[in-house]
Amino acid sequence: MADHVTTHQAEEDARNESIQIYVDGRIVPKDDAKVSVYDSGFMLGDGVWEGLRLYQGHWAFLDAHIDRLFEAALAIDLDIGLDRDGVKEALFATQRANDMHTDAHARLMVTRGVKVRPFQHPSLSRSGPTFVIIMEHSRPSLPRPIRLATVPHQRGLPMTQDPKLNSHSKLNCILACIAAEKAGADEALMLDVHGFVNTTNACNFFIVRKGEVWTSTGDYCMNGITRQKVIDLCRANDIPVYERNYSLVDTYGADEAFLTGTFGAQTPVAEIDGRQIGSGRMGPVTERLRGLYKELVSAEAARAGAE
Repeated sequence: MADHVTTHQAEEDARNESIQIYVDGRIVPKDDAKVSVYDSGFMLGDGVWEGLRLYQGHWAFLDAHIDRLFEAALAIDLDIGLDRDGVKEALFATQRANDMHTDAHARLMVTRGVKVRPFQHPSLSRSGPTFVIIMEHSRPSLPRPIRLATVPHQRGLPMTQDPKLNSHSKLNCILACIAAEKAGADEALMLDVHGFVNTTNACNFFIVRKGEVWTSTGDYCMNGITRQKVIDLCRANDIPVYERNYSLVDTYGADEAFLTGTFGAQTPVAEIDGRQIGSGRMGPVTERLRGLYKELVSAEAARAGAE
Protein backbone atom coordinates (compact mmCIF):
# COMPACT_ATOMS: atom_id res chain seq x y z
CA MET A 1 0.00 0.00 0.00
CA ALA A 2 1.71 3.15 -1.21
CA ASP A 3 0.40 5.46 1.50
CA HIS A 4 0.73 3.02 4.40
CA VAL A 5 1.57 4.77 7.68
CA THR A 6 2.29 3.56 11.19
CA THR A 7 1.55 4.92 14.62
CA HIS A 8 5.31 5.23 15.19
CA GLN A 9 6.06 7.11 11.98
CA ALA A 10 8.72 9.77 12.53
CA GLU A 11 10.59 12.34 10.49
CA GLU A 12 13.90 11.15 9.07
CA ASP A 13 16.77 12.42 11.22
CA ALA A 14 20.36 11.97 10.06
CA ARG A 15 21.61 12.24 13.66
CA ASN A 16 20.26 8.76 14.32
CA GLU A 17 23.03 7.28 12.16
CA SER A 18 25.56 8.19 14.84
CA ILE A 19 23.64 7.58 18.06
CA GLN A 20 25.25 6.05 21.14
CA ILE A 21 23.57 3.02 22.73
CA TYR A 22 23.75 1.74 26.29
CA VAL A 23 24.67 -1.94 26.57
CA ASP A 24 25.28 -3.44 30.01
CA GLY A 25 26.97 -0.45 31.58
CA ARG A 26 28.83 0.74 28.48
CA ILE A 27 27.75 3.41 26.02
CA VAL A 28 28.93 2.48 22.53
CA PRO A 29 28.38 3.62 18.92
CA LYS A 30 25.34 2.19 17.17
CA ASP A 31 27.42 -0.16 14.99
CA ASP A 32 29.14 -1.62 18.06
CA ALA A 33 25.94 -2.22 20.05
CA LYS A 34 25.55 -5.99 19.99
CA VAL A 35 24.20 -8.79 22.17
CA SER A 36 24.91 -12.52 22.06
CA VAL A 37 22.94 -14.90 19.86
CA TYR A 38 22.58 -16.88 23.10
CA ASP A 39 20.76 -13.98 24.75
CA SER A 40 17.39 -14.94 26.25
CA GLY A 41 15.67 -12.02 24.57
CA PHE A 42 16.90 -12.94 21.09
CA MET A 43 16.35 -16.64 21.57
CA LEU A 44 13.00 -16.70 23.40
CA GLY A 45 11.61 -13.20 23.79
CA ASP A 46 12.36 -13.57 27.51
CA GLY A 47 12.47 -10.00 28.78
CA VAL A 48 10.57 -6.80 29.47
CA TRP A 49 10.85 -3.30 28.09
CA GLU A 50 9.64 0.24 28.51
CA GLY A 51 9.32 3.21 26.13
CA LEU A 52 9.85 6.80 27.25
CA ARG A 53 9.62 10.17 25.55
CA LEU A 54 11.81 13.24 26.09
CA TYR A 55 10.09 16.63 26.17
CA GLN A 56 11.85 19.90 26.97
CA GLY A 57 14.77 18.16 28.64
CA HIS A 58 12.68 15.84 30.81
CA TRP A 59 11.40 12.29 30.40
CA ALA A 60 7.61 12.44 30.62
CA PHE A 61 6.09 10.53 33.53
CA LEU A 62 9.44 8.91 34.26
CA ASP A 63 8.55 7.49 37.68
CA ALA A 64 5.42 5.81 36.32
CA HIS A 65 7.44 4.18 33.54
CA ILE A 66 10.15 2.99 35.96
CA ASP A 67 7.44 1.62 38.28
CA ARG A 68 5.99 -0.38 35.39
CA LEU A 69 9.41 -1.70 34.33
CA PHE A 70 10.18 -3.00 37.83
CA GLU A 71 6.69 -4.43 38.26
CA ALA A 72 7.04 -6.33 34.98
CA ALA A 73 10.48 -7.62 35.97
CA LEU A 74 9.08 -8.80 39.30
CA ALA A 75 6.23 -10.56 37.51
CA ILE A 76 8.63 -12.66 35.41
CA ASP A 77 11.11 -13.17 38.28
CA LEU A 78 13.84 -11.14 36.56
CA ASP A 79 16.47 -9.23 38.54
CA ILE A 80 17.28 -6.08 36.54
CA GLY A 81 20.61 -5.83 38.31
CA LEU A 82 20.15 -2.12 39.09
CA ASP A 83 17.92 -0.22 41.48
CA ARG A 84 15.58 2.54 40.34
CA ASP A 85 18.26 5.23 40.63
CA GLY A 86 20.67 3.04 38.68
CA VAL A 87 18.20 2.65 35.83
CA LYS A 88 17.54 6.38 35.79
CA GLU A 89 21.26 7.18 35.74
CA ALA A 90 21.77 4.80 32.80
CA LEU A 91 18.97 6.65 30.99
CA PHE A 92 20.43 10.08 31.79
CA ALA A 93 23.95 8.99 30.82
CA THR A 94 22.69 7.79 27.44
CA GLN A 95 20.83 11.06 26.98
CA ARG A 96 23.99 13.06 27.74
CA ALA A 97 26.09 10.91 25.40
CA ASN A 98 23.64 11.71 22.59
CA ASP A 99 23.21 15.39 23.53
CA MET A 100 19.44 15.03 23.43
CA HIS A 101 17.15 17.72 24.82
CA THR A 102 13.68 17.14 23.36
CA ASP A 103 11.81 15.10 20.72
CA ALA A 104 13.65 11.89 21.57
CA HIS A 105 12.40 8.38 22.27
CA ALA A 106 14.07 5.78 24.48
CA ARG A 107 13.47 2.06 24.60
CA LEU A 108 14.73 0.34 27.76
CA MET A 109 15.07 -3.42 27.32
CA VAL A 110 15.98 -5.97 29.96
CA THR A 111 16.33 -9.68 29.21
CA ARG A 112 17.24 -12.65 31.37
CA GLY A 113 20.68 -12.57 29.78
CA VAL A 114 22.99 -14.96 27.99
CA LYS A 115 22.16 -18.67 28.15
CA VAL A 116 24.76 -21.41 28.47
CA ARG A 117 22.76 -23.66 26.13
CA PRO A 118 20.07 -22.80 23.54
CA PHE A 119 17.05 -24.06 25.47
CA GLN A 120 14.10 -22.63 27.33
CA HIS A 121 14.72 -23.20 31.04
CA PRO A 122 15.52 -19.91 32.82
CA SER A 123 18.21 -21.60 34.93
CA LEU A 124 20.33 -21.71 31.75
CA SER A 125 20.66 -17.91 31.96
CA ARG A 126 23.55 -17.66 34.41
CA SER A 127 25.48 -14.49 33.61
CA GLY A 128 22.93 -11.93 34.79
CA PRO A 129 20.57 -9.71 32.84
CA THR A 130 21.19 -7.90 29.58
CA PHE A 131 20.19 -4.22 29.78
CA VAL A 132 20.05 -2.09 26.62
CA ILE A 133 18.85 1.47 26.01
CA ILE A 134 18.22 2.61 22.45
CA MET A 135 17.64 6.35 22.20
CA GLU A 136 16.72 8.08 18.96
CA HIS A 137 15.85 11.57 17.80
CA SER A 138 12.21 11.26 16.78
CA ARG A 139 9.52 13.75 15.93
CA PRO A 140 6.18 12.12 15.04
CA SER A 141 5.19 12.67 11.42
CA LEU A 142 1.73 11.39 10.59
CA PRO A 143 0.52 12.53 7.14
CA ARG A 144 -3.09 11.51 7.79
CA PRO A 145 -5.27 9.84 10.43
CA ILE A 146 -4.81 6.09 10.92
CA ARG A 147 -6.90 3.36 9.25
CA LEU A 148 -7.72 0.28 11.34
CA ALA A 149 -8.92 -3.21 10.47
CA THR A 150 -10.42 -5.66 12.94
CA VAL A 151 -8.40 -8.90 13.06
CA PRO A 152 -9.06 -12.38 14.54
CA HIS A 153 -6.06 -12.15 16.88
CA GLN A 154 -6.85 -11.37 20.51
CA ARG A 155 -4.77 -10.14 23.41
CA GLY A 156 -4.39 -13.18 25.66
CA LEU A 157 -5.97 -14.19 28.91
CA PRO A 158 -3.92 -13.57 32.05
CA MET A 159 -3.23 -17.30 32.43
CA THR A 160 -1.68 -17.49 28.95
CA GLN A 161 0.32 -14.30 28.51
CA ASP A 162 -1.04 -11.43 30.54
CA PRO A 163 -1.63 -8.51 28.13
CA LYS A 164 -0.74 -6.08 30.92
CA LEU A 165 2.86 -7.34 30.69
CA ASN A 166 5.21 -5.29 28.48
CA SER A 167 7.20 -8.33 27.39
CA HIS A 168 9.60 -8.91 24.50
CA SER A 169 7.25 -11.63 23.24
CA LYS A 170 5.25 -9.52 20.76
CA LEU A 171 4.56 -12.11 18.04
CA ASN A 172 0.81 -12.11 18.64
CA CYS A 173 0.66 -8.35 18.08
CA ILE A 174 2.96 -8.58 15.06
CA LEU A 175 0.69 -11.18 13.47
CA ALA A 176 -2.28 -8.89 14.15
CA CYS A 177 -0.44 -6.02 12.48
CA ILE A 178 0.35 -8.19 9.44
CA ALA A 179 -3.30 -9.20 9.14
CA ALA A 180 -4.36 -5.54 9.25
CA GLU A 181 -1.84 -4.57 6.60
CA LYS A 182 -3.01 -7.42 4.36
CA ALA A 183 -6.51 -5.95 4.74
CA GLY A 184 -5.28 -2.56 3.55
CA ALA A 185 -5.14 -0.87 6.96
CA ASP A 186 -2.34 0.67 8.99
CA GLU A 187 -2.86 -1.08 12.30
CA ALA A 188 -4.98 -3.84 13.82
CA LEU A 189 -8.00 -3.38 16.04
CA MET A 190 -8.06 -6.33 18.43
CA LEU A 191 -11.08 -7.61 20.34
CA ASP A 192 -11.02 -9.16 23.79
CA VAL A 193 -11.94 -12.77 24.58
CA HIS A 194 -15.62 -11.80 24.86
CA GLY A 195 -15.74 -10.01 21.51
CA PHE A 196 -15.66 -6.48 22.90
CA VAL A 197 -13.39 -3.82 21.38
CA ASN A 198 -10.09 -3.86 23.21
CA THR A 199 -6.91 -2.30 21.83
CA THR A 200 -4.76 -2.08 18.73
CA ASN A 201 -1.62 -4.11 18.21
CA ALA A 202 0.55 -1.23 19.44
CA CYS A 203 -1.64 1.36 21.16
CA ASN A 204 -4.64 1.82 23.43
CA PHE A 205 -7.92 2.67 21.72
CA PHE A 206 -10.65 5.22 22.50
CA ILE A 207 -13.88 6.31 20.87
CA VAL A 208 -16.02 9.41 21.38
CA ARG A 209 -19.81 9.17 21.26
CA LYS A 210 -22.01 12.23 21.87
CA GLY A 211 -19.26 13.96 23.83
CA GLU A 212 -18.46 10.90 25.95
CA VAL A 213 -15.05 9.22 25.81
CA TRP A 214 -15.08 5.40 25.94
CA THR A 215 -12.22 2.96 26.27
CA SER A 216 -12.05 -0.72 27.19
CA THR A 217 -12.24 -2.00 30.75
CA GLY A 218 -8.46 -2.48 30.71
CA ASP A 219 -8.79 -6.15 31.68
CA TYR A 220 -7.28 -7.45 28.43
CA CYS A 221 -4.90 -4.73 27.29
CA MET A 222 -1.70 -3.00 28.27
CA ASN A 223 -2.76 -0.39 30.80
CA GLY A 224 -0.82 2.36 29.08
CA ILE A 225 0.50 5.35 30.98
CA THR A 226 -0.72 7.73 28.26
CA ARG A 227 -4.08 5.93 28.38
CA GLN A 228 -4.36 6.66 32.09
CA LYS A 229 -3.28 10.28 31.65
CA VAL A 230 -6.07 10.78 29.10
CA ILE A 231 -8.62 9.23 31.47
CA ASP A 232 -7.34 11.50 34.28
CA LEU A 233 -7.49 14.57 32.01
CA CYS A 234 -11.09 13.79 31.10
CA ARG A 235 -12.07 13.53 34.75
CA ALA A 236 -10.23 16.74 35.64
CA ASN A 237 -11.84 18.69 32.79
CA ASP A 238 -15.47 17.55 33.01
CA ILE A 239 -15.29 15.32 29.96
CA PRO A 240 -17.40 12.20 30.61
CA VAL A 241 -15.15 9.12 30.37
CA TYR A 242 -16.00 5.44 30.75
CA GLU A 243 -13.90 2.28 30.98
CA ARG A 244 -16.48 -0.18 29.74
CA ASN A 245 -17.32 -3.06 27.42
CA TYR A 246 -18.48 -1.90 24.00
CA SER A 247 -18.87 -3.52 20.60
CA LEU A 248 -17.89 -2.91 17.01
CA VAL A 249 -21.41 -1.59 16.43
CA ASP A 250 -20.73 1.15 19.00
CA THR A 251 -17.36 1.78 17.39
CA TYR A 252 -18.59 2.10 13.81
CA GLY A 253 -21.15 4.68 14.98
CA ALA A 254 -18.63 6.76 16.94
CA ASP A 255 -18.16 10.46 16.27
CA GLU A 256 -14.39 10.19 16.79
CA ALA A 257 -11.74 7.57 17.52
CA PHE A 258 -8.15 7.92 18.58
CA LEU A 259 -5.18 5.93 19.85
CA THR A 260 -2.89 6.67 22.79
CA GLY A 261 0.73 5.75 23.29
CA THR A 262 4.02 7.13 24.56
CA PHE A 263 5.32 7.91 21.07
CA GLY A 264 2.31 9.44 19.33
CA ALA A 265 0.41 10.71 22.41
CA GLN A 266 -3.06 10.94 20.78
CA THR A 267 -3.36 9.69 17.19
CA PRO A 268 -6.63 10.26 15.30
CA VAL A 269 -8.38 7.37 13.54
CA ALA A 270 -10.15 8.03 10.22
CA GLU A 271 -11.47 4.62 9.27
CA ILE A 272 -12.24 1.21 10.77
CA ASP A 273 -13.03 -1.80 8.59
CA GLY A 274 -13.67 0.48 5.61
CA ARG A 275 -16.13 2.65 7.54
CA GLN A 276 -15.35 6.32 7.98
CA ILE A 277 -15.40 7.43 11.61
CA GLY A 278 -17.07 10.80 12.05
CA SER A 279 -15.63 13.33 9.63
CA GLY A 280 -12.61 11.16 8.90
CA ARG A 281 -10.41 13.83 10.48
CA MET A 282 -9.29 14.67 14.00
CA GLY A 283 -12.41 15.48 15.98
CA PRO A 284 -12.90 18.30 18.51
CA VAL A 285 -12.71 16.10 21.62
CA THR A 286 -9.50 14.43 20.39
CA GLU A 287 -8.05 17.84 19.57
CA ARG A 288 -8.96 19.17 23.02
CA LEU A 289 -7.42 16.17 24.76
CA ARG A 290 -4.26 16.52 22.68
CA GLY A 291 -3.97 20.14 23.83
CA LEU A 292 -4.61 19.23 27.47
CA TYR A 293 -1.99 16.49 27.26
CA LYS A 294 0.61 18.89 25.86
CA GLU A 295 -0.14 21.28 28.72
CA LEU A 296 0.25 18.44 31.23
CA VAL A 297 3.61 17.38 29.80
CA SER A 298 4.85 21.00 29.75
CA ALA A 299 3.72 21.56 33.33
CA GLU A 300 5.51 18.42 34.49
CA ALA A 301 8.69 19.46 32.69
CA ALA A 302 8.50 22.91 34.32
CA ARG A 303 8.06 21.36 37.77
CA ALA A 304 10.97 18.99 37.20
CA GLY A 305 13.16 21.88 36.04
CA ALA A 306 12.31 23.89 39.16
CA GLU A 307 13.32 21.07 41.54
